[in-house]
Amino acid sequence: MKRILLLLILLAASALPAHAQDAFVSALSGLGGNFNAQAEATARLGSLGDARALPALRALSEGRLLRTADGTLLIREGSGLVDAATGAPVAAPDPEPQRISINNRVRAALRGALGQLQILSTDPAERLAAAEAVFRTRSADNIPLLETALGRETVPRIKDQLALALAASRLVSPDRAAKLAGIAALGEGSSAEARSLLLEARAANADLTEQIDGAIASIDRRLAVRRVAETAFQGLSLGSVLLLAALGLAVTFGVMGVINMAHGEFVMLGAYTTVIVQDLLRDVPALQPWSLPLAVPAAFLVTAAAGALMERGLIRHLYGRPLETLLMTFGVGMMIQQAVRLIFGAQNREVISPPWMQGTLLLPFDIPVTANRLWILCFSLVVFGLIVAAIRFTRFGLEMRAVTQRRPIAAAMGIRTGRVDALTFAFGSGIAGIAGVALSQIDNVSPNLGTGYIIDSFLVVVFGGVGSLAGTLIAAFGLGVINKMLEPWAGAVLAKVFVLVAVMIFIQRRPRGLFPQKGRAAEA
Repeated sequence: MKRILLLLILLAASALPAHAQDAFVSALSGLGGNFNAQAEATARLGSLGDARALPALRALSEGRLLRTADGTLLIREGSGLVDAATGAPVAAPDPEPQRISINNRVRAALRGALGQLQILSTDPAERLAAAEAVFRTRSADNIPLLETALGRETVPRIKDQLALALAASRLVSPDRAAKLAGIAALGEGSSAEARSLLLEARAANADLTEQIDGAIASIDRRLAVRRVAETAFQGLSLGSVLLLAALGLAVTFGVMGVINMAHGEFVMLGAYTTVIVQDLLRDVPALQPWSLPLAVPAAFLVTAAAGALMERGLIRHLYGRPLETLLMTFGVGMMIQQAVRLIFGAQNREVISPPWMQGTLLLPFDIPVTANRLWILCFSLVVFGLIVAAIRFTRFGLEMRAVTQRRPIAAAMGIRTGRVDALTFAFGSGIAGIAGVALSQIDNVSPNLGTGYIIDSFLVVVFGGVGSLAGTLIAAFGLGVINKMLEPWAGAVLAKVFVLVAVMIFIQRRPRGLFPQKGRAAEA
């Protein structure tokens, strides 16, 4: 492939005017001189814009450029050699050619020259890297090349980087009009790099202080808006995690009045179900990208079955006795933790995110968000919608609400209240398992995974209103956003303390939360 590329470059070079070819050969020979000559030749090759220089400059950067005894430059390609000027294969000379070494000055010149030559490449990744390299080695000589590249670029991200590099190059131009254009272009952006460039330029351009300060102020306003947006997204992201962890508890505690201290362990079981599903599909390449979506129903069924078993075996004998229920579920949670520790070990287990959940995305106004957090936010809203639909529009939801509001009347109308209790507890436990699938993407999967979420889950349910799904939604996102807004000022620990104190004061005023519901827990 490399030989074909060299041949194409050679064919293209044959169409160049004679003076252009002479300039290329003359500049190329300088790569074999001392460090000063290398740096000057490298800069000249970059400014020529001749594609034939790319293989030689890359070889010099990677330590593959060789010099023979008569001064001919060769490039080592695998086990063979090619002529640096023509790209034609050559036989190994005698004596063996010497590798050309470089210093930091030459490396800096290489970054700029490679950026100049690669900036018109057909490969988007190479163009982006070239734009970043030219930005770092900004020079007024790059302005015509950047203007040409910017005019033909179609990829938004690369176009933005080219515009930044062009503005930075104009900023160091001796022409006042070009400097003003560069200041104006930088002031229209919202990058910290542009702000640093303007601060650096203010010291060297006393006559343009007013314009530079105005551009910096414009950037500061945009950066402030972006910081607020980033904080809001982080708060919504935290809120989505709290919502997933609290939804199951909103059903078991809010609707049934059962203080389930093993709720965190059901979340943990959902995460370990994700690990098992991923391990089972590891040898099935076609299903590997779908291991996470397939883990969602699997985790729901596993934890729902565990919840139904616990309700039928233990909890149904303790209805109306909240203290005994709390102690019993706490003990069951400890037993589940130890069982998982014996089966899977105490060390963390790895869950690999699918490709579509990896990386960072840029929202409008250059707001960076991690893909997995964004997916979890959307997933939590979908789960919430499905839960509301199941409770509002299915027979199971109708029977559950009937038993919650008036158990004797529901039983008199033929509803099997014991069956509804078991299904409701299983439903809430299954939701906890779904939360575990999501949390496996952002937290360590270990036997202690659910312990850190049980207190926050109870806090969300009580603050939102016992038995109110709408209250759970608002409380989760509200507490998440408030917590993240306080963190820059008070730190993570104090922010959580402030939120806890605020909720305690609120509960003193409104003991039933934001949206109080009628039900077994509310009437007790």
